[in-house]
Amino acid sequence: MTYRAAIIAGLALIFSAAVVPGASAQATGTLRGRVKLNGEAPGNRVIRMGMDPMCAKMWAGKKPGPVDEIVATSDDGGLMNVFVKLDGSFPGTPVPSQPVLLDQKTCFYQPRVVGARVGQMLRVKNSDNLLHNVHSSSTHRNSFNVGQPIAGLTHDFKLLDEEMLKIGCDVHRWMTAWVGIVDHPYFAVTGADGSFTIGNVPAGKRTISVWHEKLGTLTKTVDVKPGAPTVVDFAYPPVPKT
Repeated sequence: MTYRAAIIAGLALIFSAAVVPGASAQATGTLRGRVKLNGEAPGNRVIRMGMDPMCAKMWAGKKPGPVDEIVATSDDGGLMNVFVKLDGSFPGTPVPSQPVLLDQKTCFYQPRVVGARVGQMLRVKNSDNLLHNVHSSSTHRNSFNVGQPIAGLTHDFKLLDEEMLKIGCDVHRWMTAWVGIVDHPYFAVTGADGSFTIGNVPAGKRTISVWHEKLGTLTKTVDVKPGAPTVVDFAYPPVPKT
Protein backbone atom coordinates (compact mmCIF):
# COMPACT_ATOMS: atom_id res chain seq x y z
CA MET A 1 0.00 0.00 0.00
CA THR A 2 1.33 3.42 -0.95
CA TYR A 3 1.68 6.22 1.60
CA ARG A 4 -1.20 8.13 0.01
CA ALA A 5 -3.45 5.07 -0.03
CA ALA A 6 -2.68 4.43 3.64
CA ILE A 7 -3.66 8.01 4.53
CA ILE A 8 -6.93 7.74 2.61
CA ALA A 9 -7.76 4.41 4.23
CA GLY A 10 -7.05 5.85 7.68
CA LEU A 11 -9.28 8.84 7.06
CA ALA A 12 -12.07 6.60 5.78
CA LEU A 13 -11.84 4.49 8.93
CA ILE A 14 -12.06 7.56 11.15
CA PHE A 15 -15.00 8.95 9.17
CA SER A 16 -16.93 5.68 9.20
CA ALA A 17 -16.53 5.42 12.97
CA ALA A 18 -17.92 8.91 13.35
CA VAL A 19 -21.05 8.24 11.30
CA VAL A 20 -21.94 4.68 12.18
CA PRO A 21 -25.71 4.43 11.60
CA GLY A 22 -27.54 4.57 14.88
CA ALA A 23 -24.53 5.74 16.89
CA SER A 24 -26.06 9.14 17.69
CA ALA A 25 -29.48 7.57 18.15
CA GLN A 26 -28.08 5.39 20.94
CA ALA A 27 -27.34 8.54 22.94
CA THR A 28 -30.94 9.72 22.78
CA GLY A 29 -34.39 8.40 23.52
CA THR A 30 -38.04 9.34 23.11
CA LEU A 31 -40.35 10.62 25.83
CA ARG A 32 -44.00 9.69 25.49
CA GLY A 33 -46.83 10.24 27.87
CA ARG A 34 -50.26 11.54 28.65
CA VAL A 35 -51.63 14.26 30.89
CA LYS A 36 -55.01 13.68 32.53
CA LEU A 37 -57.36 15.49 34.85
CA ASN A 38 -58.80 13.30 37.58
CA GLY A 39 -62.41 13.94 38.41
CA GLU A 40 -64.94 16.06 36.58
CA ALA A 41 -63.70 18.90 34.42
CA PRO A 42 -64.91 22.34 35.46
CA GLY A 43 -67.32 24.00 33.07
CA ASN A 44 -66.03 26.59 30.64
CA ARG A 45 -67.91 29.85 30.24
CA VAL A 46 -69.92 30.60 27.13
CA ILE A 47 -68.65 33.70 25.35
CA ARG A 48 -71.21 36.45 24.81
CA MET A 49 -70.08 38.05 21.57
CA GLY A 50 -72.76 40.72 21.35
CA MET A 51 -70.17 43.41 22.02
CA ASP A 52 -68.88 42.78 18.49
CA PRO A 53 -71.68 42.03 16.01
CA MET A 54 -69.16 40.81 13.43
CA CYS A 55 -67.91 38.11 15.82
CA ALA A 56 -71.48 37.23 16.77
CA LYS A 57 -72.37 36.82 13.09
CA MET A 58 -69.58 34.26 12.60
CA TRP A 59 -71.11 32.09 15.30
CA ALA A 60 -74.78 32.63 14.50
CA GLY A 61 -76.70 29.34 14.55
CA LYS A 62 -73.64 27.23 15.40
CA LYS A 63 -74.04 24.52 18.03
CA PRO A 64 -72.31 24.47 20.40
CA GLY A 65 -71.71 28.18 20.57
CA PRO A 66 -68.40 29.89 21.35
CA VAL A 67 -66.84 28.61 24.58
CA ASP A 68 -63.69 29.78 26.37
CA GLU A 69 -61.96 26.38 26.45
CA ILE A 70 -59.63 26.94 29.38
CA VAL A 71 -59.99 23.30 30.45
CA ALA A 72 -60.49 21.01 27.45
CA THR A 73 -60.63 17.26 28.13
CA SER A 74 -61.41 14.08 26.25
CA ASP A 75 -64.11 11.70 27.46
CA ASP A 76 -61.63 9.84 29.67
CA GLY A 77 -59.97 12.92 31.13
CA GLY A 78 -57.11 13.50 28.70
CA LEU A 79 -56.11 17.15 29.08
CA MET A 80 -55.50 19.27 25.98
CA ASN A 81 -53.34 22.39 25.68
CA VAL A 82 -50.76 21.44 28.30
CA PHE A 83 -47.23 22.70 27.64
CA VAL A 84 -44.64 19.98 28.30
CA LYS A 85 -40.91 20.64 28.52
CA LEU A 86 -37.64 19.32 29.88
CA ASP A 87 -36.01 21.41 32.59
CA GLY A 88 -32.29 22.13 32.68
CA SER A 89 -29.52 23.08 30.27
CA PHE A 90 -28.66 21.25 27.06
CA PRO A 91 -26.09 21.59 24.27
CA GLY A 92 -27.05 24.19 21.70
CA THR A 93 -29.03 23.16 18.63
CA PRO A 94 -30.04 25.23 15.58
CA VAL A 95 -33.12 27.39 15.98
CA PRO A 96 -35.76 26.61 13.32
CA SER A 97 -35.89 29.14 10.50
CA GLN A 98 -39.62 28.61 10.07
CA PRO A 99 -41.84 30.79 12.29
CA VAL A 100 -44.40 29.43 14.75
CA LEU A 101 -47.88 30.40 13.55
CA LEU A 102 -50.64 31.84 15.72
CA ASP A 103 -53.88 32.58 13.86
CA GLN A 104 -56.85 34.75 14.78
CA LYS A 105 -59.89 32.97 13.40
CA THR A 106 -63.58 33.26 14.27
CA CYS A 107 -62.58 35.66 17.07
CA PHE A 108 -60.33 33.15 18.84
CA TYR A 109 -56.59 32.50 18.84
CA GLN A 110 -55.74 29.18 17.21
CA PRO A 111 -54.04 27.22 18.65
CA ARG A 112 -54.54 28.25 22.24
CA VAL A 113 -51.12 26.92 23.33
CA VAL A 114 -48.02 26.63 21.17
CA GLY A 115 -44.31 26.08 21.82
CA ALA A 116 -41.35 27.97 20.36
CA ARG A 117 -37.60 28.39 20.71
CA VAL A 118 -35.71 31.40 22.01
CA GLY A 119 -34.60 33.20 18.86
CA GLN A 120 -37.44 31.82 16.74
CA MET A 121 -40.01 34.04 15.04
CA LEU A 122 -43.64 34.06 16.13
CA ARG A 123 -45.94 34.89 13.22
CA VAL A 124 -49.38 36.21 14.18
CA LYS A 125 -51.98 36.22 11.43
CA ASN A 126 -55.45 37.72 11.21
CA SER A 127 -57.88 35.52 9.30
CA ASP A 128 -60.91 37.60 10.34
CA ASN A 129 -61.95 40.64 8.32
CA LEU A 130 -62.23 42.79 11.42
CA LEU A 131 -59.97 44.55 13.91
CA HIS A 132 -57.89 42.45 16.30
CA ASN A 133 -55.19 43.71 18.60
CA VAL A 134 -52.23 41.44 19.36
CA HIS A 135 -50.97 42.32 22.83
CA SER A 136 -48.40 40.24 24.73
CA SER A 137 -48.07 40.33 28.52
CA SER A 138 -44.35 39.70 28.92
CA THR A 139 -42.29 39.78 32.09
CA HIS A 140 -39.14 39.72 29.93
CA ARG A 141 -38.24 41.07 26.48
CA ASN A 142 -41.10 39.57 24.49
CA SER A 143 -43.37 42.63 24.54
CA PHE A 144 -45.39 43.71 21.51
CA ASN A 145 -48.72 45.42 20.87
CA VAL A 146 -49.99 45.84 17.32
CA GLY A 147 -53.34 46.22 15.60
CA GLN A 148 -54.44 44.03 12.71
CA PRO A 149 -57.57 45.64 11.21
CA ILE A 150 -58.15 43.43 8.16
CA ALA A 151 -57.92 39.82 7.08
CA GLY A 152 -54.59 38.62 5.72
CA LEU A 153 -52.32 40.80 7.83
CA THR A 154 -49.36 39.14 9.54
CA HIS A 155 -46.73 40.37 11.96
CA ASP A 156 -43.52 38.58 12.93
CA PHE A 157 -41.99 38.88 16.39
CA LYS A 158 -38.61 37.51 17.42
CA LEU A 159 -38.85 35.69 20.76
CA LEU A 160 -35.95 36.69 22.99
CA ASP A 161 -36.41 35.11 26.42
CA GLU A 162 -37.79 31.97 28.06
CA GLU A 163 -41.25 32.34 29.60
CA MET A 164 -44.87 31.32 29.30
CA LEU A 165 -45.99 34.27 27.22
CA LYS A 166 -49.65 35.28 27.42
CA ILE A 167 -51.17 36.94 24.36
CA GLY A 168 -54.51 38.68 24.34
CA CYS A 169 -56.66 41.04 22.30
CA ASP A 170 -57.65 44.41 23.75
CA VAL A 171 -60.68 44.51 21.45
CA HIS A 172 -61.99 41.06 22.38
CA ARG A 173 -61.10 40.37 26.00
CA TRP A 174 -61.95 36.67 25.84
CA MET A 175 -59.21 35.97 23.28
CA THR A 176 -56.24 34.27 24.93
CA ALA A 177 -53.21 32.33 23.70
CA TRP A 178 -50.02 31.12 25.36
CA VAL A 179 -46.57 30.65 23.85
CA GLY A 180 -44.17 28.41 25.77
CA ILE A 181 -40.71 29.76 24.92
CA VAL A 182 -37.66 27.63 25.73
CA ASP A 183 -33.99 27.64 24.69
CA HIS A 184 -33.90 23.98 23.60
CA PRO A 185 -36.02 21.73 21.33
CA TYR A 186 -37.33 19.34 23.99
CA PHE A 187 -40.94 20.42 24.39
CA ALA A 188 -44.44 19.57 23.20
CA VAL A 189 -48.11 20.53 23.61
CA THR A 190 -50.66 17.86 24.47
CA GLY A 191 -53.24 16.94 21.86
CA ALA A 192 -56.98 16.39 22.17
CA ASP A 193 -56.46 13.12 24.10
CA GLY A 194 -53.79 14.56 26.41
CA SER A 195 -50.88 12.73 24.77
CA PHE A 196 -47.45 14.09 23.88
CA THR A 197 -44.17 12.95 22.34
CA ILE A 198 -40.71 14.52 22.62
CA GLY A 199 -38.04 12.98 20.41
CA ASN A 200 -34.22 12.90 20.41
CA VAL A 201 -33.97 13.53 24.14
CA PRO A 202 -30.44 13.15 25.54
CA ALA A 203 -30.32 9.95 27.59
CA GLY A 204 -30.04 10.06 31.37
CA LYS A 205 -31.90 11.47 34.35
CA ARG A 206 -34.22 14.25 33.21
CA THR A 207 -36.78 16.47 34.89
CA ILE A 208 -39.93 17.01 32.90
CA SER A 209 -42.59 19.57 33.75
CA VAL A 210 -46.12 20.08 32.50
CA TRP A 211 -47.93 23.43 32.68
CA HIS A 212 -51.61 24.29 32.37
CA GLU A 213 -52.97 27.83 32.47
CA LYS A 214 -55.55 27.03 35.18
CA LEU A 215 -54.19 23.91 36.88
CA GLY A 216 -50.55 24.96 37.29
CA THR A 217 -47.35 22.93 37.04
CA LEU A 218 -46.44 19.30 37.81
CA THR A 219 -42.94 17.81 37.60
CA LYS A 220 -41.38 14.36 37.50
CA THR A 221 -37.88 12.94 37.13
CA VAL A 222 -37.43 10.16 34.58
CA ASP A 223 -34.55 8.04 33.31
CA VAL A 224 -34.48 8.44 29.54
CA LYS A 225 -33.25 5.22 27.97
CA PRO A 226 -31.00 5.48 24.91
CA GLY A 227 -32.55 4.20 21.72
CA ALA A 228 -35.89 3.42 23.36
CA PRO A 229 -39.16 5.12 24.36
CA THR A 230 -39.67 6.20 27.97
CA VAL A 231 -43.26 6.61 29.15
CA VAL A 232 -44.18 9.23 31.75
CA ASP A 233 -47.77 10.13 32.62
CA PHE A 234 -49.18 12.98 34.69
CA ALA A 235 -52.49 13.43 36.50
CA TYR A 236 -53.85 16.66 37.90
CA PRO A 237 -55.99 16.30 41.04
CA PRO A 238 -59.72 16.97 40.83
CA VAL A 239 -60.72 20.62 40.66
CA PRO A 240 -62.62 21.67 43.81
CA LYS A 241 -66.21 22.61 43.11
CA THR A 242 -67.11 26.20 43.85
